[in-house]
Amino acid sequence: MYGMTAVRPDRSPLVGRYIRLDRLERSDIPALFTAIAHPEVFSGGFGGGPRGYTDDPARFAEFAETYFAWEASNVHAVRLIGGEHDGLLVGTTTLGDFDVRNEHAHIGWTAYDPRVWGTAVNAEAKLLLLGAAFENGFGRVKLQADVLNDRSRAAISKLGATFEGIVRRDRLRADGSWRDSAVFSVIVEEWPEVRVGLERRLAVSGGSPVRFRSEGVRD
Repeated sequence: MYGMTAVRPDRSPLVGRYIRLDRLERSDIPALFTAIAHPEVFSGGFGGGPRGYTDDPARFAEFAETYFAWEASNVHAVRLIGGEHDGLLVGTTTLGDFDVRNEHAHIGWTAYDPRVWGTAVNAEAKLLLLGAAFENGFGRVKLQADVLNDRSRAAISKLGATFEGIVRRDRLRADGSWRDSAVFSVIVEEWPEVRVGLERRLAVSGGSPVRFRSEGVRD
């Protein structure tokens, strides 16, 4: 059919300079719990917000089973490359909601160990995922955040994404309240400029492996 050029990216690892995005496996859940099961990670809206947080590994595994679209989406484990923490799982991010007819995809379900906030991790993850989407024929990639999450909204804007507006009463939070979502996107015509901006941000890191940052540093 006319316009159907997009195909879902395969699940091969996406390898950058600072991180590698592997397919998240259920065997990774204990390591993911160690990385992201922190109140400050959920406070911004991940997992449905603060009420979605649990410090119990078994309950976290139950949450992960239903929260991630294991088969319908490309769910990634984020691992560091090089240095003393080489191979360490420090988070998760997903490319999903594939609409190949309309060439739309969505980057989301993202959470990182707070110790890598403010490092090259998020910028390179977005560079790899956006690249995978556009290289496979997608024309628009959505990113979004809880309207109350100023930190995440600022981080998405910093990536070079365009703010599209607020989707009201978009989804339920874990506490039963309704979330409004701030929606951003990058379209294929913008990708060359966005890619250059992300590459410039990464160049500041100088190629050294990611080192854990002190508490309180934010991306």
